[in-house]
Amino acid sequence: MTTTAQRASAPATARPNGTPVHATLILTIICVSYFMVILDNSIVFTGLPQIRSDMGFSETGLSWITNAYVLVFGGLLLLGSRAGDLFGHRRVFLFSLVVFSLTSLLVGAAQTQWWLIGARALQGSGAAVLAPSALSLLTRSFAEGRARNRAMAAYSAVAGLGAALGLVVGGLVADLVSWRAGFFLNVPVGIVMMVLAVRFLPETERRGGRFDIAGALLATLGSTALVLGIVDAADFGWTAPATLIPLVAGAVMLGLFVRVERRAAQPIMPLRLFASRERTGAYLARMLYMGAMMGFFFFTAQFVQSVYHWTPLQAGLAFLPMTLVNFVFAVQVPRLLEKARRPLVLLTGVVLTAAGMAWLSRLDLHTPYLTGVALPMVLIGAGQGLTLAPLTSSGVDGVAPADAGAGSGLVNTVHQIGSALSLSILTAVAASVSTGHTAADIAARSGAALTGSAVMLALAVATVLALIVPARATRNERSL
Repeated sequence: MTTTAQRASAPATARPNGTPVHATLILTIICVSYFMVILDNSIVFTGLPQIRSDMGFSETGLSWITNAYVLVFGGLLLLGSRAGDLFGHRRVFLFSLVVFSLTSLLVGAAQTQWWLIGARALQGSGAAVLAPSALSLLTRSFAEGRARNRAMAAYSAVAGLGAALGLVVGGLVADLVSWRAGFFLNVPVGIVMMVLAVRFLPETERRGGRFDIAGALLATLGSTALVLGIVDAADFGWTAPATLIPLVAGAVMLGLFVRVERRAAQPIMPLRLFASRERTGAYLARMLYMGAMMGFFFFTAQFVQSVYHWTPLQAGLAFLPMTLVNFVFAVQVPRLLEKARRPLVLLTGVVLTAAGMAWLSRLDLHTPYLTGVALPMVLIGAGQGLTLAPLTSSGVDGVAPADAGAGSGLVNTVHQIGSALSLSILTAVAASVSTGHTAADIAARSGAALTGSAVMLALAVATVLALIVPARATRNERSL
């Protein structure tokens, strides 16, 4: 006899090949919803000059528009994954769509700096639930094999192109209407996705268990405190109480987080995930790599608008050399991995990105776009296309089935938290050079920040060489 839970978890309308009857609609709902999350991570970059002008943000304050989103997103991501298991993934998916759409409306309507930053933080909480729920619904709607592989390929394409397209979309709406329009657009799209989700998405069974709320709060608050301390250092100095207090508080909370996770019956981040040298290297390299890339998007978008006096749309299109090359290399990675070992592909990608970033960091007030920005972007795009897939695989390899959800969630968590921490460091570096708003000031700040990104990528290269390459070589020897 078929149980209620089995009927809920199985795609009752699936064809014999494992593809749901409404496969295209289901995949569209999942991908469009996830696209909104990825898009809003980058859509603000091309609108930053407008936001600074409209609302009077300082350079360090401007970074919180991004940090508020990615910190809460990353800090609550593992908790968001757990929510779907406990309450049902479709139910949680619908709830997250409501939260994300409403907070997008709040962001677009923001009238003060703190209103905007607070709304972005709330938006990050919706994204932290929406992203893992979307992936879980995908894996439960499409059976293993060809159907799921094709669905996963579409999902991965959305993840890869969302950030780059966010720059173009953000630039287009900021140029034609306002930076606010991109966030208002989420509301009707979210409503349509809710209606379709109720009609076509299958519900999943609920599982027993409980939330590690203490772990989630300590991880989020500890990371936020560290970022606040680093950002305040740019304004008040490293020895000021406004800097030292949040830095010490952040370190204490993260120390307590480790203690809680060690003792929790169902930890949000099982510490045994760090037992593998390769996985630990992948987490550290990902934090450094994505932090460097966040600085790249944040400062380059402002540079081309302030120094070249380009419109937001032109600024978004300026990233096309990176986007196109990224796509070309990314689709070749499966074939490359059949011919070369994963660490070699990964190392090549990180080295190419580091070389492109070092080249780009030399920009100044008189740097031409073609040779000083576009050509370095080609190297950065090729490097990113080669890096992300093998880096992700190294982050989840060897994880026990019971920890599969936490392992995948941790990869995304270090991605988001690393981005916020690194951006705060790069912002502090940039502010130490200049705090003015002239083209010369912004050029100087951008060059300094991108130099910091190049240093982070050099550390990522060292991490791959020191941890991932030898660990993988040892694993291959044991398998012989």
